[in-house]
Amino acid sequence: MTDSRLFSSQFSWFLLGRGVFSTIESIMGVAFAWHLYQLTKDPFDLALVGLFQIVPVYLLFPITGWVVDHLSRSKILVLGATAQLTVLVGFALLMQTADFNKWWLLSLISIYGCAKAFMSPTLQATLPNLVKPHQLNQAVAITSTVWNIALTIGPFVAGLLIALLDRNIYWLLVFAACGTLTSFLQLPAMGPANAAGGKRDLLGGLRFLKQNQVVFGSLALDLFIVLLGSVVALLPVYAADILHVGPEGLGLLRAMPAAGAVLMGIYLSRFKTEFAQTGTTLFNALFIFAGSILVFGLSTNIWISAVALFVYGASDMISVVIRGAVVQLNTPDALRGRVSAANSIFIASSNQLGDFRAGSAAAALGPVNATLAGGICAFAVVIAGSYWFKDLRQLKTLEK
Repeated sequence: MTDSRLFSSQFSWFLLGRGVFSTIESIMGVAFAWHLYQLTKDPFDLALVGLFQIVPVYLLFPITGWVVDHLSRSKILVLGATAQLTVLVGFALLMQTADFNKWWLLSLISIYGCAKAFMSPTLQATLPNLVKPHQLNQAVAITSTVWNIALTIGPFVAGLLIALLDRNIYWLLVFAACGTLTSFLQLPAMGPANAAGGKRDLLGGLRFLKQNQVVFGSLALDLFIVLLGSVVALLPVYAADILHVGPEGLGLLRAMPAAGAVLMGIYLSRFKTEFAQTGTTLFNALFIFAGSILVFGLSTNIWISAVALFVYGASDMISVVIRGAVVQLNTPDALRGRVSAANSIFIASSNQLGDFRAGSAAAALGPVNATLAGGICAFAVVIAGSYWFKDLRQLKTLEK
């Protein structure tokens, strides 16, 4: 059962702030893309939105982790929430003009990308400072569940709000962003995790990963199994051409991975304070994840496909919780910012490049063959990972 002491006021404020921040981000992404396309009618502009957000994450990577480790993490969260609020105010003001300039909007998106480059590793590195080590497993499950809920309901809410408010949606998001800022202002003051270190210390996280196979293995498995096995980008193709279920069926398919992740996250946060044979459990979850990809790829029945995607999301949540707790518990606090920054790069690469890989493979091989190839590659990642990262596979508890 969940330790009630987990829900201290500081953790609750953090969870609220992170949930609102992620929900706003999800709604903002949909609304911004819609209004930009309505202005330009150019699909390439939608590609620019992703580019302007992801480039700052890569460019700022050498310094973001160092900043998170050498400055107050609570202050970084406050500054990040302030940046989100400022960008939203800029959106709201620009949307008052009938024919706004897209480059001003893309510039704001780039500013937001810079803020997110610092926020992502800070959100990861702060969590162990707010809960006790034996509660971290549950804390990761809860925060991952909240993130999945935000990711699920955000686009749906965005569609409703755009229909009701159109461009005035950004003023509502400004109000919500004030809630994010207020939540992070309630966090306890946190001094620098590492007050020492100079320029050479910028890449300390990468040196640590090179030496620690448990932490590096956890990050590498996530990178390659999502990069090579993700099927989310192909769901519209399956709905239209293979399952023949139309947009309603596509909505079901898109919802099932998140539903599996949320329900598994709720279960883990309530009942799993620890994992017996942690490494074995992790690799079993990854094995099931790979298997669900093959089942989905072979299915021509909407309900079998939906169940496969549910298992896909649930098994991924088990992996996320274990890997998240292993990484944080086995990384010194003075290095958590830099390791989390590297993790942010891994996540961004796997998600963005994974969609590109899936689409390219589908164009070359067809969607079914591309999905089956992804499932086979995912199995290969699990097998190779169990061989290369023996320390991780043999891990008995979350902490080495």
